[in-house]
Formats: sequence, C-alpha cells, structure tokens
Amino acid sequence: MTWPRWLRWAPHVLVVLGACTLAATGAELLARILAIAHAAALVVALRRPLAAFWLSMAFVAGIVTLHPPTHDNQVWVWSVHAGVLLLVALRNALPSTVVAAVLSGLLAVVLKLAGRGIGDWGIVGFAAVLFAAAVLVGATVRGRRETRARLTEQIAATAHERALGTVLKERTRIARELHDVVAHHMSVISIQADAAPYRVENPPRELVAEFAAIRANAREGLTELRSLLGVLRSEESGAGAAPQVPQPTLDRLDDLLDTVRAAGLRVTADLAGTRRPLPPGVELSAYRIVQEALSNALRHSPGAPADVRISYTGAALGLRVLSGAPTRTPESSPGAGHGVLGMRERAAMFGGELTAGPTPDGGYEVTALLPVPPDRRPGPTAVRDCTRNPT
Repeated sequence: MTWPRWLRWAPHVLVVLGACTLAATGAELLARILAIAHAAALVVALRRPLAAFWLSMAFVAGIVTLHPPTHDNQVWVWSVHAGVLLLVALRNALPSTVVAAVLSGLLAVVLKLAGRGIGDWGIVGFAAVLFAAAVLVGATVRGRRETRARLTEQIAATAHERALGTVLKERTRIARELHDVVAHHMSVISIQADAAPYRVENPPRELVAEFAAIRANAREGLTELRSLLGVLRSEESGAGAAPQVPQPTLDRLDDLLDTVRAAGLRVTADLAGTRRPLPPGVELSAYRIVQEALSNALRHSPGAPADVRISYTGAALGLRVLSGAPTRTPESSPGAGHGVLGMRERAAMFGGELTAGPTPDGGYEVTALLPVPPDRRPGPTAVRDCTRNPT
C-alpha cells in the first residue's frame, strides 16, 4: 500500500490493534500477563520477525506449562502463533518460513505427547492447518509483492534504455546532418588554400608550401569525415553513404510554415531582433527544433493555432513554439513519443537549454535558447571570403 501515503501504515496499525485485543483475553492475573506477553510478539514481528518467532515459541511452551488453556480458549495460543508465522512469511524466504512452520508443528506434537494439557489431537491438527494457512497466505503475498517490484524495476530499466537509445539515435542523426555543414567549410578551406597563391604575384615558396599543406590536411579530413559518415549511414542505406542533401536552415522557415499550413495547422511566425548569419550547426538545430515542435502540435493539438517566435539577442538565439488547446480528440500517433528528447539533445549539443510542457490553458509550449558565442558568430567578412572565389 503506497497511495495515499498514510495507507502504508495501515497494516502495522491493524497488527497492533489485533495484539491489543488478544492481550485482553486473559481472565486471571497470570493468564492475562501471559496473554499480554505472547500478543506482544506480534508487534515485535513487524520489525524482527525471526526473533518474534522464537519468542512466540518460548511463550507457547511457557503458557501450556504454567497455565494450560481451558476448553474455551485452547485454540487461542495457536492462533497468536499462526499470526506470528504469517508475519514471518511476509518478510522471509519460503524455505525459512517452511522450517518455522515445521518446528511449530513439532512443538505442538511434543507438547501433546508430554501431556501438557494442550487438548486432543484435533487441536494439534487444527494448529497444523493454521500454520500451513499462514505460510501459504504469507508466501503468496510476498511472492506477488516481489514480482510487482521486479516488474516495476524492469519497466523503469526498459524506459531508461528506450530513452538512451532515442538519444543515441538522435545524436547519430545530428552527426549525419552536420556532415554537410562541416564538409562545406572544409571544402571551402581546401579551395581557398589552393587558390590563395595565385592571388598575389610571385608568392614566396614557403607560403606556397604552407597553403599546399593546408589543402592536403583539409582533403585528408574530408576523406575521413566521409568514411565516418558512411558508417553512420550504413544502417539506413544498406550500402555506402546516402545521397547528399542540403541541410535546411532558418532561411527555409517560410517553406516549413507553408508545409504545416497545408497540413491544416494555423500557424503564425514572429521575428524579434535583427536577422543575422549564425553558425550552420545552430541554424540546422534551430530549424529541426521548430520543425519537431510544429509536428507535435499538428499531431497532438488538432484544430488549435500555433505561434512561432524567433528572437535574436546579443549572444543567443531564442525559440518559442506555442500551440493552443486541441479542439478535437487527437488521433493515436505511431511515433515513439521521444521528440522532446531529440529537441533537448540538439539544444544541449551547443550548450543551450530546452523546456517543454503543457500550458495552463491546455496547450503546449516549447522554448529553447541556443547560445551563439561572439567568437563563433560569422560576420560579413567571413561570408565574403566563403563566396568570393567560385572556383
């Protein structure tokens, strides 16, 4: 019992109340003292079940010897001991519980053979049935509890592995997409290093050799990059690298909005700040985050409008996609349900942060902040250098 919280103490309270009730059954002073002492073993069994079992065994022998039960209460002592066995079975493995039940049955037989006023053999049989029932119930409840605990752990482990697999898959996809960005810059470096000596008249021999080394290193890096990409894409393509496709940037945001509008999503866009060139990786991740957020809004908030806001600040790019409450029941989606993990992984790759969650009015909001350090923001000169030499 774990919910509500106070229910987890209900079994303990019931055991204590039962022990108090059983302790009040003695009529004479000695019988009442023995009844109180024996019933206290039930309370001890809540924390120390095996110690309580041996304590109860001692009280059974003592009660039968010092104050033999009458015909009216000759099953009382065995009922209390069966309760202790039940608590033992709930907290210990089945072999230990079976041994405790066998020892209890042997004690009843020994006391009967010793003529201690335990009653007839029917009482001994009744005690044996009580012990067997206590062990059976306790072992069943304990087995179900352990099975439920193992199932909970397995579900948690499966969910963790699924989330980890989603993150790794997303990282692989990001690596594939960033290939074009990195390959473009390395290609430009190689071309510029090859053309640089021809832009000046009679360049020094050392300068020509240095540019040749730069171009060779760039070409070697491109070769290794393409080999790595072939490994990453082999699982999807089956053989070799997949066809090169230009990766999208925020320049294609209008095309994305037109696509989701054609699919039935009423979406508006707002730009805050001055649009400026950003590192290609940031542009790509920002586009994918907006794309995934709009796809989620289209699937999970049918009929609701969505709003996209892109903010350019001094050293960061802010993204916010807000969708309203759905006006009709969303259809079941075949997706894995880990889109937020992928978006968060893209933001974390650049040291940013992403939050996603429902809004008070029933909608959903995704916000992301992608840092753009000043030394990584490409300026106009860098853009001119990349495009000045078309060769």
